[in-house]
Order: sequence, then C-alpha cells, then structure tokens
Amino acid sequence: MEENTKNMLAGKPYRPDTEELCKISRLAHRLCRDYNMLADTDKEERNAIIDRLFPEHGRGVYLQGPIQIDYGQFTKLGNNFYANFNFTVLDTCPVTIGDNVMCGPNVTLATPLHPLLAEQRNARMQKDGKFADIEYGAPIKIGNNCWLASNVTICSGVTIGDGCVIGAGAVVTRDMPANSLVLGVPARAVRKLTEADRIKDWPY
Repeated sequence: MEENTKNMLAGKPYRPDTEELCKISRLAHRLCRDYNMLADTDKEERNAIIDRLFPEHGRGVYLQGPIQIDYGQFTKLGNNFYANFNFTVLDTCPVTIGDNVMCGPNVTLATPLHPLLAEQRNARMQKDGKFADIEYGAPIKIGNNCWLASNVTICSGVTIGDGCVIGAGAVVTRDMPANSLVLGVPARAVRKLTEADRIKDWPY
C-alpha cells in the first residue's frame, strides 16, 4: 500500500489522484455500475460483485441497489446487513458496520473532509506538475442492531452505539450513545430506547 493511501486511511492529508487510489475507485465504480444493472433475482451475480466490492463482509448481506461506493475495500459490513435504494458510501477512511444493521432509502455514509478555508480547499498545481487538491477524512463506525431510516447522513468521524435508531432525514455530526433514538438536523439523541417501546402482541 502506498504511503499516500496509508495517510488517507489514517485521516491525514492525502492526494486523491494517485494511481493506486484511482485504480481502486475506478474498479469500485465499475462494480457499482454492474451491480445496478442487475435484477434483484440475479442473486449469484450480485453476490459475486459484493464479494469483490467488499472483501470484508459477513453473512446475509443484501443491497437493494442502486448503490454508489467510493472504494469498497475500506468498508467492513457485518452479518445480516441490509440497505434499501441509493446506498452511498464514501470510504476514504474506514467504515465499519456491525451486525443486523438496516438502512432505509438514500442513506449516505461520508468520511471525507475538506478544509474550511478556500485557499487550502481549492485544487492547485502540485509539486509533480499535476493539478489536484488535498483532502482528509475521519472514520465512521456503526454498532450492532442499528436502524438508519430514510435519507439519513452519517458524517465523518461519527460513532453510532449499538441499538440506535436514526430517524428519517437526520444528519449525524457527532457520536451517539447506545440504544438512543436520534432525530434532527443536526441530529441529537432525544431519549433512550426502553422496554416501553416494545410493540404489544408482536408475533415473536
């Protein structure tokens, strides 16, 4: 692994235009395109793409599609992971997802960061004569047994504790404690999930 890629995964400033990173992202984008062209009944072909796109994944992964994944190999999916339509992952830093996690439509997990000051953010001529910008990021971690509802965005550097429910449209910018109901923009943990939330007469 090149030093630049190691810097990216460590959350340090890096160049996104290197040969190694471009090769990984181009492969991921092609795999996403191929996956998105398949019907959900094409199970073998879809599972083969998931194996290539996410080398570290558990059992029972299901992605409804379409999907858009930046690198894939820097994302780890736990057992029984489910994502509805338009699942997007920008994994310039590691994304780690636990077991039994469900994502509604249009969920985005975004690890990249850019400088706030334009003179640091804008692309410019680099020492090697190429026009490029410098970026950085922070990892995302989602615990076991979480549900991310429709149109949720998880921002860089966020850890979601086990058993959380992230309400529709929430933009999560900070860590959330386990077993929390998380709502709003920016999102906050409004209360703990308790036995009082159990649905009566549920069949199991």
